[in-house]
Amino acid sequence: MSRTVANPTPFSPAQAPDPGGAWWDISLIASPAQEDLIFWRLENFGCRGMTSQAYGEDQICIHAYLPWPHVSLLDLAALSLRLQQDALIAGQRVPKLRWERIEAEDWSSSWKQHWQPQPIGDKLLICPAWLDPPPHPGRHLLRLDPGMAFGTGTHPTTQLCLESLEMRLESWGGDPPAATLADVGCGSGILSLAAALLGVKRVFAVDIDPLAVQATMHNRDLNGLTDRIVVAQGSLEQIPEMVDGLVCNILADVILDMIPEFRLVVKEGGWLILSGILIEQAKLVAEMLEANEWVVAALWRRGEWCCLNARMT
Repeated sequence: MSRTVANPTPFSPAQAPDPGGAWWDISLIASPAQEDLIFWRLENFGCRGMTSQAYGEDQICIHAYLPWPHVSLLDLAALSLRLQQDALIAGQRVPKLRWERIEAEDWSSSWKQHWQPQPIGDKLLICPAWLDPPPHPGRHLLRLDPGMAFGTGTHPTTQLCLESLEMRLESWGGDPPAATLADVGCGSGILSLAAALLGVKRVFAVDIDPLAVQATMHNRDLNGLTDRIVVAQGSLEQIPEMVDGLVCNILADVILDMIPEFRLVVKEGGWLILSGILIEQAKLVAEMLEANEWVVAALWRRGEWCCLNARMT
């Protein structure tokens, strides 16, 4: 899933700071019911390296990072206000927010402390590349170093896509239905890696963000999948051949623009897995799919987010 940046922060992926810059280390204590909404708010604000973990019996701790000096104290104050407003509108308690500035050399180690191995579905274990994996009988080990790209497996949309991929591929037993797959907006490459580990023979991963392309290539090689995942910077125009299936975990507005073009890259009888879609956007996306001769076969929901599974009519 690609990031977008909402006002007031001026930061965008194209303005990524050089490695010598500093970062804002942001942490929030909130109730689990607020997790999806906080992730959405932080993501739209331009945060990176977002993680969450249990904090006590009935709270969670969310960590995220923003580049300094592209984000000022005024921006952080505005973010705090928006989070307060979100909580009050949702009838939740206001999250406790704190921030501190850390130097670049602390960035790579600081956020990694909050991310632990995580089983997804029945077949996958997402493990940070710098940790030894726990015992994982019956699960494929997916080692991941997201770098500056989106996709650690903690966000609901990523989890929905991973679970949908597993169900789609497992429904065909030992013969996955997708010999080839396109991953549009690949981020860290997590969906491409999962597809290959679950049996897809060839994956074409594309993203307009050069940092995402770099991260996907690194993770592809880290998992020994260099010969099965082709990575390119760009969008649908970079997919070199027709594919059996397509996954796309980006913003709903971008998905809506691309839906008329999906049939240009997906084979007859192919399928789609689409996420990055808020519940209130699902009807509009489904209508656009149906207008372009796709049938929505399933809608999976987690919190405020959903994932649409569609097949070609």
